[in-house]
This record gives sequence, structure tokens and C-alpha cells, in this order.
Amino acid sequence: MPRGSAYITAAGEKALRAELHQLWKVERPVVTAAVSEAAKQGDRSENGDYIYGKRRLAEIDRRVRFLGKRLDEVQVVDRVPDDQSRVFFGAWVTLEDDTGEEKKLRIVGPDEFDLSQGLLSMDSPLAKALIGKRIDDEVSVQVGEHTHYYCVLAIHYGD
Repeated sequence: MPRGSAYITAAGEKALRAELHQLWKVERPVVTAAVSEAAKQGDRSENGDYIYGKRRLAEIDRRVRFLGKRLDEVQVVDRVPDDQSRVFFGAWVTLEDDTGEEKKLRIVGPDEFDLSQGLLSMDSPLAKALIGKRIDDEVSVQVGEHTHYYCVLAIHYGD
């Protein structure tokens, strides 16, 4: 599976590092202790705590490996571009769609996107269409059989 672009905001990197710490230093020791305790109870084939714990350990280890590799690959973008009148990585963009509804989105790396918080992956069709645009520029994005139109109302950088 492709991992997407290798850019991340400073806040995104901090969140990934916090997740890695939580999994490795907090959750994994607790689950390891629970599995060890469950193993002492005898027949492991019917021991739900043991089976669930081993499964959870595998999930934690898989995520820890992924985060470790990903943090080595990503490049933190922590400065604003020279031309702040255009949309680039890290920009907060206020858009108006073809129904007149406004939405505010920030273009971020694929590891930190969360549309419920207005964080749009730079690899998404909308973000790709927005890169390089200025205020009052219009973009269109094809989603299935429908084309959505947006007008850039505002651009700013920073949290």
C-alpha cells in the first residue's frame, strides 16, 4: 500500500511521536503484563485474556514498526512559504462550494488528515486542485459522476 506524500506538519509529527510513545511505553507494558498473567492460568487455547492480549500485542507491534519507519521517512514542513498569497502545504483555506456553503480546511500530510477537524490530505483530489491557487480562484473536482466547484475565499498560514 502506498504511504502517500512524505510531508508532515510539526503538529502532525508531534502527534505521531506521542502515539508511538503511548503505544511503546504505556500500552505495551500493560498488555504484556496481562498476557503473562493470563499465561500462568493454564490452558491458553481457551483463555480469552491470553488470546486477546496476544492479538493486541501484535497490533501494537505492527503499529509501532509502522510509526518508527514513517517517522524516519517524513519531512517536517515547519516554515511558511515565501508567497503566502497562494495555497501551499500547511495553508488554511476557506472555500465556498457551489451551494454557497463555506468550509475551512488545512492542507496537511496524509498521516494527519482528519476531515472532522478540517485537515485535508495533500494527496486528495481537492488539495491537489488547490495547490498554487490564489484568493478568488476557482477549482473543480470530479467525484464519481459529479463535479464540485469551489472558490477560494481566504488563505492563511499558522495554527
